[in-house]
Amino acid sequence: MMTFETFLLICLLLWGLPLTQLRSRFRKKVYKTDSAWININPIFFKEVWALFTKIYPKDKEYLEMRTFYNFYLIVYLSLFFTYINLA
Repeated sequence: MMTFETFLLICLLLWGLPLTQLRSRFRKKVYKTDSAWININPIFFKEVWALFTKIYPKDKEYLEMRTFYNFYLIVYLSLFFTYINLA
């Protein structure tokens, strides 16, 4: 029988799989580039700022992506902290 901790760990791992793709798409939108090098660069101040503010208020695609990415990160962090508190 699977314990609740094991279940949470599996959920955390499965929920985390698309994170790199989502972050890549978000970074490309924030830095306005299609280059794959943006995923390697350690620059993230503008990315974090873009998560909490509307740096491109007229760009509907950015706003939708930002909303979804924020939701995704909130669920991910909730799973993570729940798992840490139970472990």
